[in-house]
Amino acid sequence: QVHLVESGGRSVQAGGSLRLACAASGRTRSMFRMAWFRQAPGKEREFVSAVTWVGGTTKYADSVKGRFTMSRDHDRSTVYLQMDSLQTEDTAVYYCATSVAPHRLEIPVSYDYWGQGTQVTVSL
Repeated sequence: QVHLVESGGRSVQAGGSLRLACAASGRTRSMFRMAWFRQAPGKEREFVSAVTWVGGTTKYADSVKGRFTMSRDHDRSTVYLQMDSLQTEDTAVYYCATSVAPHRLEIPVSYDYWGQGTQVTVSL
């Protein structure tokens, strides 16, 4: 089992930046990929970004490409999401997830473990 804990969410003005962190514990050696998803009120959970734990290959949703950067730190078993040029449409609860197998990276059911989420609110 893998336990994930997100942190870093808060309120910020449009155009600002935030860095989210997701710390993993437990059977971290089983992780193949880690990802960030987000869910706004009344909307479905949507893919934001993903990184393969060993190779470090990243993938981003078109809506965040060029503004968000995902990175990983093996020593700390932590992934980060640097979010720049934030827009009001980025307001959501951000979830960290991990998969133990290389299933489709952009769909939630591919992931085996989830964090509790951290709220990001972007205002004008």
